[in-house]
Amino acid sequence: MDTREARSRKSVLSVSRPIGRPDRQFYAKSNAFGRFGMRWFRPVVMSAPHSHGHIELNWLSSGHMDYVFDGRPVRIHCGHLVAFWASIPHQAVAIDYGENDDAQQCNIYLPLDAFLHIPHIDRLHEDMMGGAVLGFRPDAVGSGTLHRWYGDYRSGDPERQDILKTEIASMLRRSTLIGWDTLMPAWIEPTIANPRQAPPVRYVVAMVRYILENLAEPLSVDDVAKVVGLHPNYALNLFTSVMRVPIRKFVIRMRLVRARALLFESNLSIANVAFQSGFNSLSQFYAHFGRAYGVTPMELRRHLIR
Repeated sequence: MDTREARSRKSVLSVSRPIGRPDRQFYAKSNAFGRFGMRWFRPVVMSAPHSHGHIELNWLSSGHMDYVFDGRPVRIHCGHLVAFWASIPHQAVAIDYGENDDAQQCNIYLPLDAFLHIPHIDRLHEDMMGGAVLGFRPDAVGSGTLHRWYGDYRSGDPERQDILKTEIASMLRRSTLIGWDTLMPAWIEPTIANPRQAPPVRYVVAMVRYILENLAEPLSVDDVAKVVGLHPNYALNLFTSVMRVPIRKFVIRMRLVRARALLFESNLSIANVAFQSGFNSLSQFYAHFGRAYGVTPMELRRHLIR
């Protein structure tokens, strides 16, 4: 390792390990959504495709990297933050480290449920869930911001980590206004023109969209299956195979994410938070919330606003 690379790695990695938080238990229980994460590393070629439950954001300091997304090639250049839905199998197949051979890669792993809850980015939701690979403009985020975010992530300070996530959401909202470069167009159609020829993921995207639009209403597997014209058992199996979580658990997780946001962003009573998040029973809300976050709704609210 040369001196420059050693200094680069030292500056990136010499921050204390993050301290666990109550809400991490929620994401740790299933790989369907994953937990929030961020890391810097020297990029490497992947031995095989893989997938996981995040919206993944990649940034290269120099050179470029060739990816394959479900058989579709995409080249990622340095200096642009690139985003894709990581549930689609992807693999880094070739890397150019740049003239000085000192490329560093920053990855941000944004849990899918948290991404889907960010408001005012409907176009981004639609493109990402459609399988697009997007490159944000160079002024959207740069090396300095990414290093600061990484320091927040590794700080162990819950408030700094919440601010980090808020800033990522704001960056995505701003990009929705100023635009992005489409490195690979969306190929998963949001509607199903010919059900007999539609691949499974198209059904699932339609079901996810319906769930998000009706989260506060009573939802059943039958309701969701009707949207795509499938038998409930088949729809459930299809959803589980693609999202790696059953429909009912997906609905509960999305309702919990909404409830957590309402606890932080509003002065609503706990009962109203539960109702507006789609829970029809306060006891049911407390039970799910406690299992997900390890604290009561009021304890989490006090923790977030202290």
